[in-house]
Amino acid sequence: MNSLSLGGIALLALFLGYRFYGRFIERKLIAPRDEFPTPAVSEDDGIDYTPAKTSVLFGHHFSSIAGAGPIIGPLIGVTFFGWLVSVLWIVIGSIFMGAVHDYLAMMISVRNKGKSIAEIARISIGNRAKTVFSIFLWIALVLVVAAFGDATAQTLVKKPEIVVPTFGLIFLAALFGHFIYKRKLPLLLSTLPALALLAGLIYLGEIFPVVLPDTILGITASRVWFWILMIYALIASVLPVWILLQPRDYLSSWLLYLGLGVGFLGLMIVHPDIQAPAMVALNNPVQGPVWPMLFVLIACGAVSGFHSLVASGTSAKQLGRESLGRKIGYGSMILESALAILVVMIASAALNWDPSGVRSSYGLQYLMTGIGAGGGGGPIVAFAVGFGKVAGSIPGISAVAGVYFGMLMLNAFVITTLDTSTRLGRFILTEASGGRYKSFNNRWLTSAITVAAAGLISSTGGINIIWPIFGAANQLVAALTLVVVSAYLIGVRKPRIYTVIPAIFMLITTIAALIYKMIDFFASGGFQGYILGGVSLILVALAVYISFEARDIIMLAKRKNTIQADIHPAWTRK
Repeated sequence: MNSLSLGGIALLALFLGYRFYGRFIERKLIAPRDEFPTPAVSEDDGIDYTPAKTSVLFGHHFSSIAGAGPIIGPLIGVTFFGWLVSVLWIVIGSIFMGAVHDYLAMMISVRNKGKSIAEIARISIGNRAKTVFSIFLWIALVLVVAAFGDATAQTLVKKPEIVVPTFGLIFLAALFGHFIYKRKLPLLLSTLPALALLAGLIYLGEIFPVVLPDTILGITASRVWFWILMIYALIASVLPVWILLQPRDYLSSWLLYLGLGVGFLGLMIVHPDIQAPAMVALNNPVQGPVWPMLFVLIACGAVSGFHSLVASGTSAKQLGRESLGRKIGYGSMILESALAILVVMIASAALNWDPSGVRSSYGLQYLMTGIGAGGGGGPIVAFAVGFGKVAGSIPGISAVAGVYFGMLMLNAFVITTLDTSTRLGRFILTEASGGRYKSFNNRWLTSAITVAAAGLISSTGGINIIWPIFGAANQLVAALTLVVVSAYLIGVRKPRIYTVIPAIFMLITTIAALIYKMIDFFASGGFQGYILGGVSLILVALAVYISFEARDIIMLAKRKNTIQADIHPAWTRK
């Protein structure tokens, strides 16, 4: 099958999903009412709550949720299970689950003064559910910071040309934010020179690559970069959002838009035939059965619990009008799914299919083998190489330049998620304290705790132990978020069927994946096997506990209104 045809069909389906099902969900469950001020307006503090321009907020939200997930997950899906099931899950999952999950998490937060999804759990289910949920969410965020910090540090070591544009973008974004928010310059007038300066930073990076010594005071170069990134995340997480978060993510989003445009344009020019099989195996010897494992391995791009933290943690505090919610929440998820589709096309058509894994510059299996001796570099390298091959088909762009841009684009994803996660960790800790500890209202302290925990996990190698089940943990957050959203909808007299069915599917799928992995971990024995098995068991217990607390919702039983807060007047019909 031709990659362009398949990609076109998938993109059309995503567009139709946004156009029709997204609007249906908007009207049926939310019915936006712009006469009521959003928290960005009513709670405006110039730090976390502040209305953002629509294009700026879209850029922030899209950059924050995209991360490395919609790139790594689809690559793994194609490699071990094939392109057909990967595309179907991305399209169906995003339209009926992921985008609904993101949009409703954001809008319910908007109508509850920008509170996080953990606080919504308290309002709709109870205090115990909030406490358990908050602890798990914070741990998940710490893991994100540790993993993405380490991934970014490794990228800066392997691609020193990226150092200048990566850190130069931070100062450029602060300058950009000053001009659009303080000097009130038009957005377009400010964007064009900012992008020109960003191009200049990319050029300077190629001329002046920053290469650190192998060790500095006995610390490896990657660890030095890691702690520099942690310091950056700490500072960025406490600054007012208009200074860095909004403008940096907005400018970064242009790299992502350009990457999507270049990628699909390259596919239109070369339109390579798909080499990978539609279905590799129903039960892969490495990853396990297609259900439930594929639905856990491909998270971002289909449905991801991390998105609910961004939607209810930062974006809800910046949404200027309710009617913009579908564009930001539902639309960003659909665009992320388009990126995942591009990755599937690159993996299945631009790269060569060679199950033997023979060393090859464009061999998918070889490139996916990892960084060790004789390895191809892993998923990040596989994406960059495949993207470079596609981009190199465009006149004026070389394959080498395409690889470089692919790495830079991915770096923009990762560092954006890094400091957003630190800010979210701060919010969760502050909310979890419930006002009992005044010191937890100090944003420097709560951000420092999050960063320190991430550094501890990364420095001890703990992240390498927990990462194999992190995908399942992420999907568990999505399942529990859908349960919480369903409970809230009942309380405001809205139908729950559109969220409870996805919640049931994700709960069953995630628990099945965790049990499958848990059996393998315990059977393998050893310290690492028992640690992984123990973490899997804890996650299963968490899912069962929250499910028990919301059992009437999951079983579609009748339930009284349990909303433990004043209901926003926007929930009433016009």
